[in-house]
Amino acid sequence: MTDSEWDKILQIKTTGRDDTHADVYRYPYEPTPYSVLERLANAGYIRKGNTLLDYGCGKGRVDFFLSWQTRCHSVGVEYDERIYEKAIENLTSGTASGRVSFLLANAEHFAVPETVDRIYFFNPFSLQILQKAMSRILASYYAAPRDILLFFYYPSDEYMAYLLASDELTVFDEIDCRDLEGNNERERIVIFALKGMDYGED
Repeated sequence: MTDSEWDKILQIKTTGRDDTHADVYRYPYEPTPYSVLERLANAGYIRKGNTLLDYGCGKGRVDFFLSWQTRCHSVGVEYDERIYEKAIENLTSGTASGRVSFLLANAEHFAVPETVDRIYFFNPFSLQILQKAMSRILASYYAAPRDILLFFYYPSDEYMAYLLASDELTVFDEIDCRDLEGNNERERIVIFALKGMDYGED
């Protein structure tokens, strides 16, 4: 099924790239392919009882699709007011809108709700902002310890070097997507878990 067909099913408009306000710190809006999101949904790591935080949510594709497919709750965070308004427009028509919410905020200042236990990234911003966002995630975890999985789609080498060196994270799984999007080695979702959680880690 094409991205446009999925948009029609979900009654939203999320196609197209937008780099109007992109800079060296915040990257262009480019939605995750629905084929990749289908694979993530079918992996079973996001379920009805989970709350997903989507950094750099753009027009909300990840939030609407995963909420519709897995019945999870989803919170999208977007810094660009114009794109955020597109997400809000989708909220008025989207089929999963009752389980989806959006917030206009900068990731580095956003206080992660203690209900959040799944977090999604598609290279929304620079490593410097990722580091600050991670400190917010950890603060939320220490305030309310819980199982947290972080999903990184198409991760950059810079992201991976930082994440693999983190004392708080461990690689939990990887979802191969090379067959979906051109056999690029970066076409994957790398899943990290916080160390000390119930995933068999020391």
